[in-house]
Amino acid sequence: MGKYKQISRTEDVAALIHGYTESELFENAAYAMFDLMADLKGLTGTNAERIEADASDMESLMIVWLNEVLYAAYRRSVLFFEFKVLSLDKNKLLAEAKGQKIEDDDRIKLGIKAAERYGTGIKKTVMGYEAAVVFDV
Repeated sequence: MGKYKQISRTEDVAALIHGYTESELFENAAYAMFDLMADLKGLTGTNAERIEADASDMESLMIVWLNEVLYAAYRRSVLFFEFKVLSLDKNKLLAEAKGQKIEDDDRIKLGIKAAERYGTGIKKTVMGYEAAVVFDV
């Protein structure tokens, strides 16, 4: 099982994300978003940011988390490539995103504006967890 698989859509981009644990699912979702956005190969860096998210349910928490990490990346001009969930409760997440400052946009493949609530869902599977996430481009 890989971290994620891109799903074909006509007006936006979607990914089917996998994780053995809920924490890994959230980490892989952020990785999928940035991997769809940019070429992450060879990135190194110590730019780290702690990101908090809270919401009323797990699906909403996924959207809030992804949008918070995306906002942090745009605000700091950083491409995040590594994610670690430090704590995850039913409705609250604390994580660290690690990335490299970018001076130009040569690595950018796709401009993601936000993760969308529409079409997003999380379910328990035999192998752990799975989430479908739609990104507005």
